[in-house]
Amino acid sequence: MKILIVDDEPKTVDYLQRGLLEQGYAVDVARDGIDGRHMALEYDYDIIVLDVMLPGVDGFTVLSALRARKQTPVLMLTARDLIDDRVRGLREGADDYLVKPFSFLELVARLQALTRRSRGQESTQLKIGDLQVDLLARKAWRNGQRLDLTAKEFALLVALARRQGEILSKTTIAELVWDVNFDSDTNVVEVAVKRLRSKLDGPFEYNLLHTIRGMGYVLELRDSEEPA
Repeated sequence: MKILIVDDEPKTVDYLQRGLLEQGYAVDVARDGIDGRHMALEYDYDIIVLDVMLPGVDGFTVLSALRARKQTPVLMLTARDLIDDRVRGLREGADDYLVKPFSFLELVARLQALTRRSRGQESTQLKIGDLQVDLLARKAWRNGQRLDLTAKEFALLVALARRQGEILSKTTIAELVWDVNFDSDTNVVEVAVKRLRSKLDGPFEYNLLHTIRGMGYVLELRDSEEPA
């Protein structure tokens, strides 16, 4: 996914750019409304994260110019939380609105929701190699065999499966699965991953859950392990 961030606050831009790059997104940055308008119109992006208060021209002006030519999904991101500002942004074509300060995970979730909306609804079935996950029934199988998972193990599996191929840090997993930030010396994520791995990979001929040293965990089918 390719994202354009249009924001003039250095700390916000650096925070977003670093976090989105770590999540596997391609990110371009414009630090004023004039450059933002030019890049939004001249290049193709999956989503644009657009601040309201910008040098040059404001975010509403950028949004208006964009909507005259394109329907790229736009998430308005701003410190201005007045109802009138939010209503104006939505009326002029913004797809969503998030007020600073914000949760990075909430931002990513909103970006993913906008992507699904523009590309169609997310399937209730996830498949990676011989792994099948039914989100509605809350069941999972490998090679046709039902996996006996606890609620937390299933939640952990879904978090990884929805982001297959993406490396998730322990902090990200903790917030996604437990909705908390664990202290750095807490090994609850490691323990949960170990238990899930014993059920997900232990009885089968190749592994899907991989540890990336110093970074986190990733669920993916690697070419060298794909069955013939």
